[in-house]
This record gives sequence, C-alpha cells and structure tokens, in this order.
Amino acid sequence: MRLISILSSVICLLAVLPSPAQPPALQVLESGRKVSIRGLSVVTDQVIWASGTGGAVAKSVDGGATWDWMTVPGYEKRDFRDIEAFDENTAIIMGIAEPAVILKTRDGGKSWNKVFEDSTRGMFLDAMDFINEQTGIVIGDPINNRTFFARTYDGGEHWEKVNTSSFPELVSGEAFFASSGTNIKLTSLNNAYAILFVSGGTRSNLWTGFFHKDSIPLVQGKESTGANSIAVSQASGKAVVVGGDFTKDTASGKNCVLLSFQQEGVKMSVPYTPPHGYRSGVCYIDEQKLISCGTSGIDVSTDGGMNWQLFSKESYHVVQKSKKGNTVYLAGNNGRIARLITH
Repeated sequence: MRLISILSSVICLLAVLPSPAQPPALQVLESGRKVSIRGLSVVTDQVIWASGTGGAVAKSVDGGATWDWMTVPGYEKRDFRDIEAFDENTAIIMGIAEPAVILKTRDGGKSWNKVFEDSTRGMFLDAMDFINEQTGIVIGDPINNRTFFARTYDGGEHWEKVNTSSFPELVSGEAFFASSGTNIKLTSLNNAYAILFVSGGTRSNLWTGFFHKDSIPLVQGKESTGANSIAVSQASGKAVVVGGDFTKDTASGKNCVLLSFQQEGVKMSVPYTPPHGYRSGVCYIDEQKLISCGTSGIDVSTDGGMNWQLFSKESYHVVQKSKKGNTVYLAGNNGRIARLITH
C-alpha cells in the first residue's frame, strides 16, 4: 500500500508540473524568385518588404502568402543590401557600391526615384536605420579612415552627408558589414536619443555616438571577423551584438556580446551558451526572447541572450520583427523567406 501511495503522489506531481516548452519552428514561404536577400523590413504582421541581388525588391501584403517581385529599371545589376519600409506604398532601398545610391518609392514599387547618389572612390554603403518615419541615417565603410554617414529628416526625400573630418579615425582594416542592414541603430536609451553602431574586421568596436567607442570581446583581426548586427531593447536599456567569422561559420566562440546601458557607461558580458556559429542578424522577440540567424543556422534565447538554443541549421542572412505587430520573419539565399512559429 505504501508503494502505491508513493506512486500516486508522483503521478499527481507530474500532472501539475508544466510541460516543457516546445521549440519554435519555421514556416518556409514560397517567395517565387531565386534571389539572395539581405534587406528585410516588416511593417506589420501582413506587410513585408525585402531586397537583394539583381535589382530585386519583393513585397507581400498578406503575411507572406503571396509575393510581388519587381526589378528596379536601370538597376538590374545592383545589389540592394538594405530596405526600410513605412507602409505598403512607401519604401527606401540602398544600393551598396560605386556609385552608392538610395531610391524611394511612394506608389508600392511601380516607380522609384533616386534620392541620393555618391560616386566617391571606395564608397560602399552598409546599412540604414530610421527612428521614425522622418529621421534616418545610412552608414558606409570608411573614406580616408573615417566612417561615412548621411542623414535624412524628411522621410528619405533628401539626404545630407555628415562632415566627419573631426571624427575619430578607424584603424586600418576596421569597417562595417553589409550582411543584414542591422549594424546601426537609431534609438532611445535612458530617455535620451542615441546612435549605436558596430564595426568589424581587424577591430570590432561598439560606437555610442559619433565619437565614443569601446572594444567588443568578439573574434576579430581578419576581414571576415567581428560584429555584424546589433539589436536594442529600449524598454530594458539592453542590447545584443552578434557576429563571428563568416569563413568559419560553425565556430561558436566569441560571436555574441550582451550590453547593458547605464548612466556610468556600458556594461558588457558574454553568454554562458553562445549562438552555435557565425550570426549576421539578431532581433528581440520580447524583452527576454531573442532570435539570431546566420549561414550555419538559427538560435533562440529565452533568458535575454545568456543561453542560446540551436533549432535550425538552415541558412538565413537577416531577421526582423514587425514594427507594428509581433510576427518575426527571416530571409536569405535563393529567395528563402520564412515566418517564425512560436508555441
């Protein structure tokens, strides 16, 4: 009778314990075109824009069920590495190299107007970010050892280059990766406007503002190493940086740094369990849940980035959460686009 009583107690205990959380899954969407996608902007749960090689731009207004692909006339050989969209009609795309260009559509992609061009030798744009529908910034690789910036205050209609002659110089071989359009953030931290961006190559730094930098404990020293992406949680005053070495994309050491912004400065720490390889994109799902992606797979964290779990070995370049919703989308090579499914 005693054994039966013990077994009954164990069964009752197991019945009230919560079941293990199911890992997330991916719903791969049929995009319809074999394009390498690195630009992704999720306006709402239904409205998604993407951009990539061959002058290609894609738009969905039904949550990825169908896609409208367009090739921007006159730019058929360009690589649009980043895109910022504001609704189903308005979007801005960034063409990376000489001449660097930024184009804007106001009619859903039927026509595109050139709003910025720079043919300076060595020009290479890397990423854009907007803090609202009017104020944005674009970052580019260093010209004469100083980071290139251009700003807009009218929704990308006009851009002005920032005079960087008094800015700190980057060390030789330090630059920025145009891997996912997410190495720069315009944000608000501690009730103050902030610009954050991360570099890679021979040095990997976190830049807070145009003049202050801190070394990041990521793998660095080669052209293929360093920080690729930064995600910010304004609510918690924290951020996560991911990167690594894209030539060794399964190596998991020194590929992620956790940041906490405090009045006395930024505090850096490294995860107990890092992402399982090189990662080119990261974003917050909520204050504690994050997702990161790269050519060797996708990881999620449920504890603010301290521990990461690999749940897919599929290759994706970029991940973004809806600005006005909760849905997370990913994009990568061969026109691959997916939706994150959480349980």
